[in-house]
Amino acid sequence: MIRRNYAYISATLVSILYGVTFTIAKDVMPNYVMPFGFILLRVFGATVLFWAFAFLGPKEKIALGDYPRIFFAAFFGVALNMLTFFKGLSFTSPIMGAVLMCTTPMIVLVLSAFMLRERLALKKIIGLVLGLIGTAVLILYGKSIHNAPHASLGNLLVFINAISYGFYLILVKKLMNKYNAFTFVKWIYTFGLLLVIPFGWPEFEAISWQLIPLSIYYKIGFIVVGSTFLTYLLNLISMRELKPTTVAVFIYLQPLFASVFAIGLGKDEISAVKLTAALLIFTGVYLVTQNKDPKAKT
Repeated sequence: MIRRNYAYISATLVSILYGVTFTIAKDVMPNYVMPFGFILLRVFGATVLFWAFAFLGPKEKIALGDYPRIFFAAFFGVALNMLTFFKGLSFTSPIMGAVLMCTTPMIVLVLSAFMLRERLALKKIIGLVLGLIGTAVLILYGKSIHNAPHASLGNLLVFINAISYGFYLILVKKLMNKYNAFTFVKWIYTFGLLLVIPFGWPEFEAISWQLIPLSIYYKIGFIVVGSTFLTYLLNLISMRELKPTTVAVFIYLQPLFASVFAIGLGKDEISAVKLTAALLIFTGVYLVTQNKDPKAKT
């Protein structure tokens, strides 16, 4: 039970970091760094960090037959996921981007039903529906207060990102059951780096480093270390104890934290609409994370 609680805490911290990322990333791109160039910088930095801290994990050898799964996990969880997310975020608003990520639990729920043959308990379905209702409230409110001139294209790309992330959560689950996180995540990012180089290199070369203020460098560092390196480790910790469907539902918290961060910066204000949405989202997360048998051994 203690390990399961740590998993819930890890999943919540991931939502907080990602919720902050939506606003911080918009401050960096496209004015200082273009989206694909930012992704190359992000993945390269995270890859270096994962290899540098690999000694924290046990010495394990990856079976040759598992490399194809690692490659596809890198494709869906790093390359396609990040490229579509940052490109889409550059076109749409932070809250809209965070809200669209909330489609991931529904995607994972469907994928798990087909690929992992998970049963869809009524309580989980009710939780997902409540979370989606809370998300819809934020969607309707967010559209009226954020400027998104290319919202349609941006929203489509973020939705593709959500689908890609759903596939990643399913693929990486079997790897988590077999290896320590440090054993394979460094390879996921290595393959991911090779996949994003062709897309990100032209925009990376175009960066005018001398024109970037110090505050933007700090924000780039936060994206690389906080919302990439730390979030992937925390996600892997949570996925060791929780089902992919449960981990995915914590994405519902991202619009809430994104809104709170914007309020803290004086860019938004508290309203009855947001409080109602927050209540629905938290209720949905609570229902989905409940075990059918509370006495079941973790």
